[in-house]
Amino acid sequence: MMILKNGKVLSYGVEEGLYDILIEDNKIKKVAKKIEIEGDVEVIDLNGMYVTPGLIDAHTHLGLKENGLGEFYSDHNEKGNPLSPQIRAIDAINPKDITFEEARNAGITCCATGPGSLNIVGGQYACIKTYGKIIDEMVLDPYFAMKVALGENPKKEYGMTRMGIASTLREFLRSCKRYSENSEKYDAKMEAMLPIMRGEKHLKIHSHRGDDIVTAIRICEEFGVKYTLDHVTCGTDVLDYLNTKKDIPLLIGPSLGSRGKMELLGKGFENAVKLAEGRDVCLITDSPVIPLQYLPVCVGLAISKGMPYRKALESVTINPARVMGVEARVGSIEEGKDADIVVWEKEPFITIQDPKYVVIDGKVIYKK
Repeated sequence: MMILKNGKVLSYGVEEGLYDILIEDNKIKKVAKKIEIEGDVEVIDLNGMYVTPGLIDAHTHLGLKENGLGEFYSDHNEKGNPLSPQIRAIDAINPKDITFEEARNAGITCCATGPGSLNIVGGQYACIKTYGKIIDEMVLDPYFAMKVALGENPKKEYGMTRMGIASTLREFLRSCKRYSENSEKYDAKMEAMLPIMRGEKHLKIHSHRGDDIVTAIRICEEFGVKYTLDHVTCGTDVLDYLNTKKDIPLLIGPSLGSRGKMELLGKGFENAVKLAEGRDVCLITDSPVIPLQYLPVCVGLAISKGMPYRKALESVTINPARVMGVEARVGSIEEGKDADIVVWEKEPFITIQDPKYVVIDGKVIYKK
């Protein structure tokens, strides 16, 4: 049992102020202005330091594209087949990659990780914690979404036009619909798509350019499937249209770094702020495009360009938790949730800093 005393809590669901946080059996047992200490309890007095939920990134390739080891050690794209929904991220994630330690020491306690964007249908995305040795023990959901990609990446890999990519996706979804209605003969690819066709899980659609964003919406509405739009770096080109569909989750980024291809001409935190007006969004790194430990820096840059502080905080806490369907466990400092907590000496995101403490599942895994 552990208690964090006198911390200035910044979290969805909690009125800003000084609180004590009681942790028991890896969970947040109680959050209150004052908690009386009884029995054998480890006490950490925060003396007014800032406390946030563990940070969450809803789109990375953590552990699938190993750090600095070259193409042979990259396991995030199953090349050679544009339709590979049966591929599972958890079968290739390496928790020993150094990027896990770098991420959790920066306060990122949970993330989405999964296939890349070379294939039109790339496989099953997982939601995981960033601490652990065995991936099966780190998983919150081994398959919360199915990766789909439009635009330049599958276009280059398979020599297709945008028309061909859209047609291939549409015909595949049509086949999946037929299979979901009459699945007499087993098919691994079709079985993997059943949760999508039943509305239990969603498509996670790589879409940068404005026309690709509109194509994604058109096809998903045609088949009545749930989806998120991931990247949307040129989303402001179709902003008026997107603003008529504010129920679509937008996962925005990478907004930091160079523009390595034409699709990225609209990237930047100014555009991220415009896309976030009037709707909840997630800020993402697309790690390793932006190393995951720089997620707090991305939040700070969004704030500097005009994103309200609370909206920016929620873009890397409760919003990604909701997108991944794990908000009952992570994303805010509330009783009953996993004790994933980050303590900061100064106001987070405004000042570049390492955390003072990082707690995952009630265990202090980093201390400055």
